[in-house]
Amino acid sequence: MTLAQHLVELRRRLVIAAAALVVGMIVAFFVTDPIIAFLLGPIAEVADQLGDDFTRLVYTGVTSSFDMRMRIAFAIGLLFSAPVWLWQIWAYVMPGLTRREVRYTIGFMASAVPLFFAGCYVGVLIMPHILLLMSSFVPDQQFASQFYEAAAYYDFAFKTVTVIGIAFVSPVFLVALNLAGIVSGMEILKGWRVAIIVATAFAAVSTPAADIASMLLLAGVLVVLYFCAVGVSLLFDRRKRKRERALLAEES
Repeated sequence: MTLAQHLVELRRRLVIAAAALVVGMIVAFFVTDPIIAFLLGPIAEVADQLGDDFTRLVYTGVTSSFDMRMRIAFAIGLLFSAPVWLWQIWAYVMPGLTRREVRYTIGFMASAVPLFFAGCYVGVLIMPHILLLMSSFVPDQQFASQFYEAAAYYDFAFKTVTVIGIAFVSPVFLVALNLAGIVSGMEILKGWRVAIIVATAFAAVSTPAADIASMLLLAGVLVVLYFCAVGVSLLFDRRKRKRERALLAEES
């Protein structure tokens, strides 16, 4: 294909992906009520533990409630339309890949997607603990109440879940860097001390200080995923060395 043909193909696939996203957003807009109720769950839990009937979500603008629904519709619509736009990306890139690269890409997606959703689930579980910890800094509850502005609260919830989901996918990126020849398995292994410190610090920030069990569990999961990435990278390095020795033997 010429460059112009590639651009035409890219435009066609982008239009299909955008149309799927719009349809997904329209469908998601009508199911935002249960999602908002789900987002209100951590706030209700904090209110119960604090015994404060005034802890609640507030909308500070005329269009704040509509804006929040639109932002939720975009995020959920992106999720609903994922099979379509992921396929469009894959169909556009796949003809230029070798058979080995296709296998690696499929393996990458098969590993990254479940890990990302597992991280999002962990983020949902620890979000009430984060809210409870932050609310402990509120002055005397008799004269002060905790209010959550809708847009800021949605940003907090979305970023928390997304960041923890990406943290769970980070070992897959290490394996991808290894396959690309950027880092070796031994180089990844040499950074195990830094990895443990980063995992522990991340878990300490993500979980309340009093909940040591949750912190250790999250840090342990991240460390295990890191060493799994090390093991896979070392295995790939070993196979790569065997292929190189076989090629040298054939040439000699």
